[in-house]
Amino acid sequence: VQLQASGGGLVQAGDSLRLSCAPSGRTLSGYSMGWFRQAPGKEREFVSAASWSGGSTDYANSVKGRFTISRDNAKNTVVLQMNSLKPEDTAVYYCAARRSVRPSRFASNYDYWGQGTLVTVSS
Repeated sequence: VQLQASGGGLVQAGDSLRLSCAPSGRTLSGYSMGWFRQAPGKEREFVSAASWSGGSTDYANSVKGRFTISRDNAKNTVVLQMNSLKPEDTAVYYCAARRSVRPSRFASNYDYWGQGTLVTVSS
């Protein structure tokens, strides 16, 4: 599965961005999806994840209440809506797919990764 993440950009603190992730060549059927991010000089960290149905979601404490993950299985996409962005949200954001209907916070549990999209939040 090749994943394509898009929607990153340069915004100011308090602004919103919408990241999308879509696979090329196949459906996301049966896969749970996650978003991770990696800031310069830091390790990759969990941001959010959703089950195959989208009925179960999980968020890192740092983004809870500001970010929303959703999936449109009919369109075969996963979206991360990011509101009230902060400078500390600046990172490369990666989407990932896991061959399980259950989401996970652990990067090692994901089987496929996108190439990343850069989000820069200026103060």
